[in-house]
Amino acid sequence: MISDFNEIMSLNVKGMKKSAIRELLKLTNNPDIISFAGGLPDPKTFPVEELKEVVVEVLDEDSDKALQYGSTEGDKRLREIIVENYRSQGFDIQLENVMITTASQQGLDLLAKIFIDRGDKVIVGLPSYLGGLSAFNAYGAVPVGIEFDDHGMIAEKLEEALAKMKANGEKPKFIYIIPDFQNPAGLTMPEERRKKVIEIAKRYDVLIIEDSPYKELRFEGEEQKSLYALDNTGHVITMGTFSKIFVPGFRVGWIIAHPEITDKFVTAKQSADLCTSPFVQKIAAKYIDKGYYKKNLVKTIAIYKEKKEAMMAAFDKYMPEGVTWTKPEGGLFLFVTLPEYMDAEKLFVKAIEEKVAFVTGNVFHCNGEGRNTMRINFSYMDKESNLEGVKRLAKVIKAEMK
Repeated sequence: MISDFNEIMSLNVKGMKKSAIRELLKLTNNPDIISFAGGLPDPKTFPVEELKEVVVEVLDEDSDKALQYGSTEGDKRLREIIVENYRSQGFDIQLENVMITTASQQGLDLLAKIFIDRGDKVIVGLPSYLGGLSAFNAYGAVPVGIEFDDHGMIAEKLEEALAKMKANGEKPKFIYIIPDFQNPAGLTMPEERRKKVIEIAKRYDVLIIEDSPYKELRFEGEEQKSLYALDNTGHVITMGTFSKIFVPGFRVGWIIAHPEITDKFVTAKQSADLCTSPFVQKIAAKYIDKGYYKKNLVKTIAIYKEKKEAMMAAFDKYMPEGVTWTKPEGGLFLFVTLPEYMDAEKLFVKAIEEKVAFVTGNVFHCNGEGRNTMRINFSYMDKESNLEGVKRLAKVIKAEMK
């Protein structure tokens, strides 16, 4: 046996960390625990009967291609559907702008592989999606966090950071933004701020990464134009996925970018998995073509809206004074801020004793802050469990307050 495995590990592996959320989920497998920790869709939204029908049709009509290797770029019909959908949202794109990924997490990993050298700086939000931070960290990136207000990343703070970096002879590889129902904060960036961010990014010649897994899960308020559609010059890369709006088990996502960048993604993906499963891509394409997708999305939105409203009412009723939370217009999450003297990691231990779980907010902060914050998911548990879970969580918080 090798005397010391660490001695032969790459720098990239040494920089990797296990997902804090995945590790937390192991602690919450107890069915008695009400878990707000994951970002899991409600299984009741999974269109099982329609998928049975579609799977049989794909096997009957197109098994030779569905069960064979596919192109790295992805199934042509599925890409055409994605192009049609985004064109209706104002995207100026063609087929060569789109590549299918094995969910959006692969897109983030390929993004990091393509752009990041060890020591490169990247701009992220405070807070930001843990999966993105993990992907960037694995390739040696140095994240620079930009503060949020109620509308997401603050444009003026972004400009200050970029100006300071320029003065020091530095330039970040990209600005990473989740503009719609941000994970973990649940916030949506208004269109005017999106325009400001684009203008700043262009002035400093920095690429924008728009991670958009939840955009179609809007319950209320006005839809905001995507950063890509507001730009349409190739200055933005948009990433999407079916995981939150269709079924996560398919692991189907996509990137939309300038063809020069898409070509690099194709090359990087070929060394990862050659192609995303042609079988699930063809199932997804046929499912959408049969009109089932839009119908099921309406049902999914209604389910999540009801859960979110019930949770909001429970927070209003049970949470003590001094605790605040975001009020998302869609998506899967809300973000809770406790009094500054409180520590969510210590609170987590007490919460598990009361059989309720959440994700501590510090894991979403690249600078180690956010110790008095937590992310709450409302999509997975049923409405009654959400209500009971909030009661238990409020009880724990009250007990720990000074």
